[in-house]
Amino acid sequence: MFLTLLASTMPPMTTAIIRPVSRSIQECELTHMDRDPICYETACAQHQAYVEALESLGVTVIELDPLHHHPDAVFVEDIAVVCDDVAILTRPGAESRRGEVESITPILSAHRPLAHIEDPATLEGGDVLLAERTFYIGRSSRTNDAGIDQFRSIVTPYGYEVVAVDVPGALHLKTAATYLGEGRLLANPEWIDMDGLEDLELIAVHPDEPFAGNVVRIGEVMLFPKQFPHTAGRLEARGIQLIQVPSTELAKAEGSLTCKSVIFQANA
Repeated sequence: MFLTLLASTMPPMTTAIIRPVSRSIQECELTHMDRDPICYETACAQHQAYVEALESLGVTVIELDPLHHHPDAVFVEDIAVVCDDVAILTRPGAESRRGEVESITPILSAHRPLAHIEDPATLEGGDVLLAERTFYIGRSSRTNDAGIDQFRSIVTPYGYEVVAVDVPGALHLKTAATYLGEGRLLANPEWIDMDGLEDLELIAVHPDEPFAGNVVRIGEVMLFPKQFPHTAGRLEARGIQLIQVPSTELAKAEGSLTCKSVIFQANA
């Protein structure tokens, strides 16, 4: 049973778009990991626990229809980036994922004006990390310079800064790093170039838990993968409140917690 938390710990009208796990998840794209059998039933149960954790924090969850012919479709973060001013529909670097993008358009168009990343650019939402008014964007195997430049041209008029970060050791920037608020960054510094992130206070993952750099921040509370107890201890020692959820099966598909939702303020 998840913790019952005071409403004051979360922003008002927080909305999360999610999608069920595809029955074809075993055929997912892999870049940095060897293929390991994924139990569909366990993946679904763990995904449901993630959804229930969001709901326990008062988040309104919108579920998209499943796309069983798209193995990676549960990772909706990669197909859209939403900030207070605009929703940006991406052009995934994995060609097999580009057919997922249109499915999220009707939901987002009800909340934000839409912008698009266009050919020859590629950009995936897993490479886009927002810290206050700065977007840090991973230059990775899935996001190229043209994608970063197009993203910059979209958000700069709204007063955002864009900083490119090289990601030599991970699928996405947010595979290795996520923002905790108050100028703090949880990260695996071995997987990314930290030069562009020097303005943020680093909280390093435990060396035995290289994949522990990804959390979902809802107000003052963080959803955190249950399989990384040492890094969880580091965060809790700093007074950070965690809700730990199991996420072992989708991790085999190179999926992190943030990958499984697009979170935004519906009343912004």
